[in-house]
Amino acid sequence: MLHKSLKKLPENFLWGASTSAYQVEGASLEDGKGPSCQDVKQVPEGTSDLKVCADEYHHYKEDIALFAEMGFKTYRFSISWSRIIPEGTGAVNPKGIEYYNNVINECRRYHIEPLVTMFHFDMPAALDKRGSWSNPESVDWFLNFAKVMFENFGDRVNYWLTINEQNMLTLVGPIIGTLMIPEGTTNVLKETYQQNHHMLVAQAKAMALCHKMLPHAKIGPAPNISLVYPASCKPEDVLAAQNFNAIRNWLYLDMAVYGRYNNLVWSYLEEHDATPDFAPGDAEALANGHPDFLGCNYYSTATVGAWVDAAAEGKADQAVMPGVEGLFTTVKNPNLPRTEFNWEIDPVGFRNTMREIYSRYHLPIIITENGLGAYDKLEDGKIHDQYRNQLPARTHRTAEDGCNR
Repeated sequence: MLHKSLKKLPENFLWGASTSAYQVEGASLEDGKGPSCQDVKQVPEGTSDLKVCADEYHHYKEDIALFAEMGFKTYRFSISWSRIIPEGTGAVNPKGIEYYNNVINECRRYHIEPLVTMFHFDMPAALDKRGSWSNPESVDWFLNFAKVMFENFGDRVNYWLTINEQNMLTLVGPIIGTLMIPEGTTNVLKETYQQNHHMLVAQAKAMALCHKMLPHAKIGPAPNISLVYPASCKPEDVLAAQNFNAIRNWLYLDMAVYGRYNNLVWSYLEEHDATPDFAPGDAEALANGHPDFLGCNYYSTATVGAWVDAAAEGKADQAVMPGVEGLFTTVKNPNLPRTEFNWEIDPVGFRNTMREIYSRYHLPIIITENGLGAYDKLEDGKIHDQYRNQLPARTHRTAEDGCNR
């Protein structure tokens, strides 16, 4: 549909940007913070560790003042689990509570709406030693963490996000450095989706707890959603696109909204003896989640064709999956340019994705991340990112800026 005129955004539309604790805060072990999985992992050669990052921990006042100067109406940030509860369970760190209280209050001072992510790729290292999401107790660990956040910050935070990009934690966890497979596991697919199941139950229980403790607040998931196109109108390619859409996207939103597993994904797991085990009460918990909105991280679309033997080659990441045997093979879309990260640049795909999400679920949508990834170059102590302006005007977006609604 080519609109003859565009509707104006309402005055209270929430424009803003997004960060995650482990990527910007620094101070990785200061003021009682415990290490997270991100603090103890082996970083790639030529990549900085997380001791300083953007040093927001020491400069949040300056940062938020700059946000206000830029006209932000909202700021999405995550709360580091191990800064609040250093061992993941047990004693609460008062310095961690103080820091996030200060950040929230500073946002409020500038009339910036805090949008808090509860978990963003940073499981406390102490809980990794206890099995991470593989341990069924992880549901209770997360629920306790949620309770601490709601108790301490719920009077000033109206919008909450549960687990950032749970679908990426499941599909490309080794790339992110977050997937812990217990020694001796024989069916890795089943173990991976059992961990995913624990996250789904934890999310549902956290949403129900939020509604109970904070009746004024709204809460929802934040997966990475991008529509999958068929490579052609061949029926086999359309089937492949349906397969990947289900595995990549609809499993997570179907469960958040309807409390049930997507049928195509369940069939795939059945075929590989990988269906997750339900603990008593899991089905009821999943059915009682009820998000108020759907968060969505969008960077790129994908294009797939029917499975071709030995075709699934290439590096996987949050935007690219080479393929899954018997289900689909990822192919390059000849109609789209690509970034240095090999992600296809598809601004129309953003619209396509949002349309599909709303037509399936009919809930408000918050765009929690979108942008352009590039390999930033440090020159004269600064990053001059003019290379982002070299894209065609219709495709340009600033990296990591999120437009939140």
